[in-house]
Amino acid sequence: MAKEMDGFNFEQRHGKARVRVGRVWRSKDGRRHSMVEWNVNISLLSNCTGAYVRDDNSDIVATDTMKNTVYVKAKECSEQLSAEEFAILLGKHFTSFYPQVFTAIVKVVEKPWERVSVNGQAHEHGFKLGSEKHTAEAIVQKSGILQLTSGIEGLSLLKTTKSGFEGFIRDKYTALPETRERMLATEVTASWRYSYESVSSIPQKPLYFNECYLNVKKVLADTFFGPPDGGVYSASVQSTLFHMAKAVLSRFMDISSVQLKMPNIHFLPVNISSKDIGVIVKFNDDVYLPTDEPHGSIEATLSRFWSKM
Repeated sequence: MAKEMDGFNFEQRHGKARVRVGRVWRSKDGRRHSMVEWNVNISLLSNCTGAYVRDDNSDIVATDTMKNTVYVKAKECSEQLSAEEFAILLGKHFTSFYPQVFTAIVKVVEKPWERVSVNGQAHEHGFKLGSEKHTAEAIVQKSGILQLTSGIEGLSLLKTTKSGFEGFIRDKYTALPETRERMLATEVTASWRYSYESVSSIPQKPLYFNECYLNVKKVLADTFFGPPDGGVYSASVQSTLFHMAKAVLSRFMDISSVQLKMPNIHFLPVNISSKDIGVIVKFNDDVYLPTDEPHGSIEATLSRFWSKM
């Protein structure tokens, strides 16, 4: 919210970034453990302009207090909860506990610790680090109005065939050949906005958003790859991105919009020859040079007509 200060428009916020917290929950018999590792970022919009213009800190919530609040609230959560629920919980606390705070923006990034299996049996307290990260952001207003977004960072997907790129603009700068046979690799960054408009309207089912996260991730991957027998042809990264976003909106009615960023990570065909020996390596859809830069950058957002995003 902008304020006029001495003839200028003034906006401010402050918070605490990269608050790392681990939380372990134990079953009633103490044997089976569950755990999360979260990286929490908090930003408060509050009426504390006096600190900026009058050297008056009396309305500031100290960032060290925000850090400590993360640990206290994690301790108070006696039952396992999702990153989304924890973000909302923190947002509700800051906007209700402090009269000066009218909006809290809380982002949580969950590190992908996964339960291990030993001899086909899930271990009671053993975990290994996975790859892609689960993200959540809750924007909570004092009135209870909510904007909730979930996402995935670092979802690496690759298929060795059923991808091509043809019919694009060709001019004097174009060197890329057209093809109907190439590898397709990307690292998906996805975010999706839920349609819930207030804190009171979110589902009360335990770990509901964890289940949604896993289901959305599966829909994205399944659409990228296609059926296990035969797969699905990709005419471009753009086309595949659109079908992935559309599949999410078709499957989950409480999601109002999806944003996908999908860099085209290239595997370049290799041909090596020598004037003395002749052909050393002849590319035949089997030998590639993997490279991650430069790479194509493709992103888009798909929303329902009634979405406010």
